[in-house]
Parts: sequence; structure tokens; C-alpha cells
Amino acid sequence: MRPTKCSSSKPAQTGSIPHVPEWITETLNGGSLRLVDLHTGINGWASPPGSVFSLRSATYFTDKQKSPGGDYLLSPAGVDWLKSTTKLENVLARPDNRVAHALKKAQSRVKSLNSFIFAVNFQVPSKEPYSCVFYFATEDQIPSDSVLRHLIDGDESFCNERFKVVSRVVEGPWVVKSAAGSFGAFVAGKTVRCSYYRGDNYLEIDIDLGSSAIMRALLRLSLGCITSLTVDVGFVVEAQTEDELPERLIGACRICHMELSSAFVVDDSKKPLGMMGSAKANDDDDEV
Repeated sequence: MRPTKCSSSKPAQTGSIPHVPEWITETLNGGSLRLVDLHTGINGWASPPGSVFSLRSATYFTDKQKSPGGDYLLSPAGVDWLKSTTKLENVLARPDNRVAHALKKAQSRVKSLNSFIFAVNFQVPSKEPYSCVFYFATEDQIPSDSVLRHLIDGDESFCNERFKVVSRVVEGPWVVKSAAGSFGAFVAGKTVRCSYYRGDNYLEIDIDLGSSAIMRALLRLSLGCITSLTVDVGFVVEAQTEDELPERLIGACRICHMELSSAFVVDDSKKPLGMMGSAKANDDDDEV
């Protein structure tokens, strides 16, 4: 059955969940990339208003007009900036993933039983590969007739055709803004190699940025001035029929003047000292 319009999903308010459960509060504030002020924060992440993104409007297939995005369908649950000796894949399945662990702990107390995690893992090629993982969550069941539900349950072909990344450089050198313009909105599976991992209560999309020569060049340019960059990144299920309009943001994050050195080091050759991506674990490492 063809999915119906995404607006059938009741959205969480942009940047928050009413009555935020304890497990999400823990994941919001517990990562190595900390939650910072939207306008003044540095070396962290924040939650931008949906209106900064231009998405397909209700009349897009008639007039090609776009309109400001609204509230997110899912609420931000944190960002991890990770570094490892090998490319990190399916991070939510790892027993040391702090976000999955927080939800599992809550559910062991018979709480948040309907919660769902949506994660996007940007795999950044390097001698020691990096991953920037965005987490979003909901406490409510996702309607079965929504395109978001169809993305969650869909096959690889559907995901490759529909999952779209939207972005904008808020601050940064003009050369980066110019180069990034061509990637302001792109269907991930048509541009780079994507892998899709599903669990009982999650969907993770791993995006291999190193699989595109153009993307690799843009990354080299961006990483060279990353401490002066502020970038908004959002995620959308692309609407392809009128009854799927208007497009809705699954979620979005702003990355503010990030430092490469703030990455949490994942070393699978030894017993983990704590939860992967945990700020506390990083602090413990510094004390050794």
C-alpha cells in the first residue's frame, strides 16, 4: 500500500519532547559533543528551528514552490562525535552505545515501552575514521500510514529513493558555502553508499561519505576549517506524490564550531571504559 502524507504523524515540538523522559534527558546532555546555545555555542550541537530549511510545500507539484519547514516529527536525543581505528557501523546495536543503553535501562523499569530511536551515522573517511551520529527519538508510536513509518519498515530500494539530507552553512568561509551549495539537499542513497540497520525499536542509516569523490573533496575542504564552521543538517522523507505533501523534517541539528580533538575514541581492541560517546567516559580517560 502506498504511504500517505507524512503530516498524519503528530509532531513533537521543535527541539523538545513535552515532559521529556529521563532517558532522553540523559542522552541529550551526556555525549562527548555537548548540547550548547543555538546562537553562541561552540564545539557542540544545538537544535535549530525547522523554519531555516526550505522543503516541498503543499503545492510543490503544481508550482514547484518550497516553504519553511515546521516542527520535527521526532525530537533530538543527542549527537556523538566518534573516532575509531575502523569504520563504525550499526552503532545502535553495540552494547556500549549510550543512547540505546539509556532506552534499554528505562524499559527494564517498564517505562518508555513505545519509544523509538532514529539515528543517522555520517561516516567520515580518515586515517582514523570518524563518525558523526545524530540521534532522534519519540515516546509515541509512529502512525502506520505515515511515510516515516514506511521509511522505517521499507526495503533498501525505497530508502535509497526517498531518504533526503538537507543542509545549510550558517557560518563559515565563502569557499565552503559555495562548494556546499550543490549539496543543500540530496537524496542520500543516490549520492553516496548507505546502509540501513533495524532493531526492535530503532532504525539507523549509515552514510559512507567516502564513497563519493566529490563528497570526499568537500569534506577535506570542510575539515580544514571545521572550527570556524556552523552547519545545520536535517533529514526528510522526500515527497513524490501530492498526498505526501508538505514535506516534514524527521529532525535536525546544528553543529557549532566543532573541534576534531573532541571526538570520543572507540578502541575495540580493549575492554571499553564506559559507554561509547559518553562525556563522562572521555573525562575518565583524561584522568588516566
